[in-house]
Amino acid sequence: MKIGMTLGKYSPLHKGHQLVIETALREMDQLFVMIYPSPEPYSVPMPVRARWIRELYPQVNLIEAWDGPTEVGYSPEITQMHDAYILSRFRDKGITHFYSSEPYGDHVSRALNAVNRTVDIDRNTVPVSGTLVRSDPYASRQFLSDLVYRDHIVNAVFVGAPSTGKTTIAESLAADYETVWMPEYGREYWDQHQVNHRLTPDQLVEIARGHLVREDRMLLQARKYLFTDTNALTTRIFAHYYHGSATEELERLADACVSRYDMYFLCDTDIPYEDSPDRSGEANRADMQQQVIDDLHRRKIPYIILHGSLADRKAQVRQVLSSFKKFAVLR
Repeated sequence: MKIGMTLGKYSPLHKGHQLVIETALREMDQLFVMIYPSPEPYSVPMPVRARWIRELYPQVNLIEAWDGPTEVGYSPEITQMHDAYILSRFRDKGITHFYSSEPYGDHVSRALNAVNRTVDIDRNTVPVSGTLVRSDPYASRQFLSDLVYRDHIVNAVFVGAPSTGKTTIAESLAADYETVWMPEYGREYWDQHQVNHRLTPDQLVEIARGHLVREDRMLLQARKYLFTDTNALTTRIFAHYYHGSATEELERLADACVSRYDMYFLCDTDIPYEDSPDRSGEANRADMQQQVIDDLHRRKIPYIILHGSLADRKAQVRQVLSSFKKFAVLR
């Protein structure tokens, strides 16, 4: 039996790494992939990096090396330290081939008494490196799978009662940051399906589902930021407001919103109310706003409240975004 092994930080996983893994999968009967800690200032959490590999390559044996060495280099001391660690994890695994696209394949394969199988070491097939991708993941879009790319997008969601300026600010910020925004799918759905200005509980579930599908699509088109107008938390509130309860599926979709977004912005009611057929009047705006606030507090979701004019609100968002770096280690 041919048993292969490869390793790396995969911070992030790019198509050069994928070429190594896929080559090994074609040639081996079994493959081990070991993920090392990633201590750089740009540090994707190991569970996120592990999820990428598990979802793309469920057939590999994935090992998370939480106690793995973080020093890199080719001095005798460093190579001996890495070789000793690898042997401590793989001495009894019967590794026959070690796969890499780096010079360290030479000493690691010797330590394992395995074939040194190098893949695209000159980067002719996939001209990319982790350093290049980390410097600008968005410019390196072609070297990242959809799964990896979307995790690099900062998804900022705007919540609040109807007529609090969510659509206006999401669309305007997208233009400013030269990216895309996610319109509220519920408005489009309501126009097409409402009967006597009402939707059924099951139709509200369709809104939450449809919004999520479209949002996932927009994440792949975004550059650095996606500005999202509303999410399933609001759809759930509408369900309780009009029907007294939400379906189990809508409750699950709302619960998933807690960890889905990088930041929440609550649009205040300090702007004039603009009525439209899909809204229930200014008197209900304050009630709905309080329900949104109470739900955020109940779920322990941190949020930033946006006040004032559009210019004032955008300035508040810019200040928050300027100090937020996804996957960056705070010093």
